[in-house]
Amino acid sequence: MHLIISVINMKSIRAREIICGKPRILIYRGKINEEALRKERFTINELEERLRGNNISSLGDVEYAVLETSGGLTVIPKPSKRNTIPEDFNIEPEYEGIPYDLVIDGVIMNENLKEVGKDQTWLKKEVSKFGINPEQALIVTLDGKGQIFCQKKAKFDKSKNGGMG
Repeated sequence: MHLIISVINMKSIRAREIICGKPRILIYRGKINEEALRKERFTINELEERLRGNNISSLGDVEYAVLETSGGLTVIPKPSKRNTIPEDFNIEPEYEGIPYDLVIDGVIMNENLKEVGKDQTWLKKEVSKFGINPEQALIVTLDGKGQIFCQKKAKFDKSKNGGMG
């Protein structure tokens, strides 16, 4: 049945609208579309709640809000309320890469260490700068800029580590 519905959705826009619905614009050019709210049985309170979920605290900050067929709300803030990005200032940020987990709950991720070209000796030296050893770490990550994040486990069983704590 799922396959049949998927094929119908791919072949016919009209059938897709009937089966899945279509996105509805709830705020257009900064003005709430009351008719769309009624058709979707959407209250002002629900709209405000969804806006807060999109980090928008004021209706006056919204240029467009679209209720998607998935039920999600896509919000486009007014230009003066949008977050700035480096491109706005003609800045090209340097490549950051992805962070690698090197230790998770005291377990060394050897495959990730190898991926970043490091070994356990290096790891132990770096983690010791935080006053612990890898087995005492809840998490140790290495980002693309070479920065290490390390957090000690809240409860560390001293008996597993020869009395160090």
